[in-house]
Amino acid sequence: MTKPSGFDSRRPLTLRDVSEASGVSEMTVSRVLRNRGDVSETTREKVLAAARTLGYVPNKIAGALASQRVNLVGVVIPSLSNMVFPEVMTGISEVLEDTGLQPVVGVSNYSPDREEAVLYEMLSWRPSGMIIAGLEHTPASRAMLAQAGIPIVEIMDIDGEPVDSAVGISHRRAGRQMAEAIIAAGYRHIAFMGTQMPNDHRARKRLEGFEDALAKAGLKLVDREFYSGGSALLKGREMTEAVLKRNPDIDFLYYSNDMIGAGGLLYCLDQGLDVPGKIGLAGFNGVELLDGLPRKLATMDACRLEIGRKAAEIIAGKGHDGIIGGEVLELFPTLQPGDTIRKIP
Repeated sequence: MTKPSGFDSRRPLTLRDVSEASGVSEMTVSRVLRNRGDVSETTREKVLAAARTLGYVPNKIAGALASQRVNLVGVVIPSLSNMVFPEVMTGISEVLEDTGLQPVVGVSNYSPDREEAVLYEMLSWRPSGMIIAGLEHTPASRAMLAQAGIPIVEIMDIDGEPVDSAVGISHRRAGRQMAEAIIAAGYRHIAFMGTQMPNDHRARKRLEGFEDALAKAGLKLVDREFYSGGSALLKGREMTEAVLKRNPDIDFLYYSNDMIGAGGLLYCLDQGLDVPGKIGLAGFNGVELLDGLPRKLATMDACRLEIGRKAAEIIAGKGHDGIIGGEVLELFPTLQPGDTIRKIP
């Protein structure tokens, strides 16, 4: 699908652009996009394919506001049940509170297609900015973001190419740093437990960084266990039991997040295992809710609150020199060894 002749990516897309790209009339394009009228399936598919490729989103407020923008900031996150994202939202809300901008939240449930649908709906209301978790999106989602003509901030991750601005941490570096700390503490028989990776790109990158550091030390993972669904203490217990029964000699368990890590810790303590002497454990995120555990789980602070604040500052023009857009801001998490990694001699 080629872009129409004379196409200027800096201006808003119109029905004419979709008409030229699909080779059908503007009236037919309008019928298809509004799901009105009698249009053949072949024509419908041609129009929808052109619109997706271009990143065209209809304007639901056309004619309603002189500015053609509303004072809303769209925020798309993968989960509300994950304790990470409410803290991100707190940071966003704190910064936007006195700006006249109001965040509106959509949830993708880690589904790229769901994220695309949420983006389409949000952008049709012409928000003043978009904040979206992650750097990986469908081609149609990237096209919509690139053509939106508003500040876009992708958050939580900087390991990739942002559409506009990005605020987050390097998850590959975080994985490497954790592996280096584990190796320095003398652990050698290491297993990984975490969520299924296809759509949790940040967990995947941490694992890649972790395995890279192991390989440099001449080590590799002894075992790994994956699960689908939300993070849960019970899931952590179940996976830990399964892995340790398969490989009793494992001396360290690395979890993709703190919740399943906490479940693993509780299982190990219930079994009377010496933590961190015989077996060490570590998670990720630095969730304060887990501070009441019998042992403080080793983890890394994911800079959640600060990520939310910095992203909102970019949207509101409060960033570096008041520039809106085009910023990549890397934050650096702190490794917290807690009570589940042996002290380095």
